[in-house]
Amino acid sequence: MSQSTKVFLIVFIVILLDQILKIWVKLNMEMHQEISILGLAQAKLHFMENPGMAMGLSLGDESDEKNFGKLFLSLFRIAAASGLVYFIKYLIKNKASLSMLICFGLILGGAIGNIIDCTFYGMIFSESPFHGGKASLFPSEGGYSGFLYGSVVDMLHFPIFTGRYPSWFPFFSNKAFVFLSPVFNIADLAITIGVANTIIFHRNFFKRVEDKEEEEEVENVNEDSEIEKNTD
Repeated sequence: MSQSTKVFLIVFIVILLDQILKIWVKLNMEMHQEISILGLAQAKLHFMENPGMAMGLSLGDESDEKNFGKLFLSLFRIAAASGLVYFIKYLIKNKASLSMLICFGLILGGAIGNIIDCTFYGMIFSESPFHGGKASLFPSEGGYSGFLYGSVVDMLHFPIFTGRYPSWFPFFSNKAFVFLSPVFNIADLAITIGVANTIIFHRNFFKRVEDKEEEEEVENVNEDSEIEKNTD
């Protein structure tokens, strides 16, 4: 099996698992409904929709049907994923290790998983209301938004423990906090794992590639010098 085939399988598996869970949650859970995973209070499915970036950040007014910030964000995600495809080809060409290719396969799979949401979900699902009710697939009245204007479905929530900041803590004195409060999805998890492993275990690869490119440039300069000498 070739390296490119292995990367494709990683990408496909991430997208498949991500979309299966998202579609199930969208069709079977109400907005902000929680379901404990294996009965654990520290592991839950908590249905949320993220119209913007990570941590709920957004660009522009989400109530505006022609929100150019949202459009820009969707197009940026597509451009970034396209760049990742070319970069993975570059890694394969430069004989990167399988573990590194897996990392970038995870990142690409996660990126495509979220792109599917923001690109198509608005057209194929009805809106998930905040006050009860569940979404439907391919509603007769049409989806809740247009092409590239969908929201990303999040559901994984792991509130490991709760507490309060001490009184001497700056800015958040005596305020309550939840450790691991963000709600995310499998695509986000794949991206995080891929990025973290690349930073921790594969930093030297980029240095080696940079050194190799510098050596090739020096060799090319020397060859050009030799050609010039011979011509003279």
